[in-house]
Amino acid sequence: MKKTIIIILTLLMNLGLSAQEKKLASDVPSKIDAPKPVKVRKMKGAEDKVTAKMVMEDTLTNEYLDTLNLKRKLDINDYSMIGVHYGVGLSQVMWNPSQKQDMVFMPYNIGVTYTKYGKMFGYMPYFGFQAGILYTQEGYQFEYNEEKDYTYKIEGAEKAVIDVIEVPVMAHMHIDFWNMKVTANIGCYAGYRLAIERFAGKTGHVKDELIHSFKDTDRRMDYGIKGGLGFGFVFDPIEIHFQAMYKHSLSSLYEPDHYSEYYYRFAYPSNIIISAGIHFQLTKRTGQTKAELKKMAKEMVYGNTGSKGR
Repeated sequence: MKKTIIIILTLLMNLGLSAQEKKLASDVPSKIDAPKPVKVRKMKGAEDKVTAKMVMEDTLTNEYLDTLNLKRKLDINDYSMIGVHYGVGLSQVMWNPSQKQDMVFMPYNIGVTYTKYGKMFGYMPYFGFQAGILYTQEGYQFEYNEEKDYTYKIEGAEKAVIDVIEVPVMAHMHIDFWNMKVTANIGCYAGYRLAIERFAGKTGHVKDELIHSFKDTDRRMDYGIKGGLGFGFVFDPIEIHFQAMYKHSLSSLYEPDHYSEYYYRFAYPSNIIISAGIHFQLTKRTGQTKAELKKMAKEMVYGNTGSKGR
């Protein structure tokens, strides 16, 4: 009897445990659902901007930012600078009729320039203009013929050196990268021939009154075209530039009919100049200028007053 009662109680306990396990199993979901993506609604207003900023801060973690390859953009302002430079040159003259000649070394090319940079169409920071005032020299030297022991001469001079004051105005182009820049200039100039010195040479003879004097038929006004290429090193607020320049005069050294009214003669000087200069930035090359910083400070203190009175 006792054995029968024990068997019955054991069966009842097993049935109770099975029912409880089935109930617990029914409460557990059959599968784990993936989290649903968060839908970001269209942001409007100041509150939405704050919400967007919070979302971005949560999304752009330090680990994610470390994976990005960010490059610093070099923004060039519309800045200006003034510079001084010194150069040397090689000079000759384009003769008509042509003459055999040698190039003359000119040791003086000194000047002051002003450069102003600007953006074309408001976003192309590659352009500007450059103007200045220069003291330079130009001249000629005829070739000496050793076999015949003579030199073709004008007014008995084998060689002449002319001092010139020059005012160039040129379009200026530049490309900046790192702490360097590549430049190009092209434009025109006007000048005045200040003085002349003539040399008789081996076979010539120059009258005393013409050694340091111009003739009435000589032209004193000078004008022409010039252009060149260069590169520079930038150490804000100082820049060091090197450039090679070619200058061609369109004003003959003398009146074309001075020798004959039927046969015109011309003499156009040309120069190749290599120079180096140091330039001082007058305004900020990159970043915010003083005027922009003052404007920002004023807006922070007084707010945006641009819409007042409207």
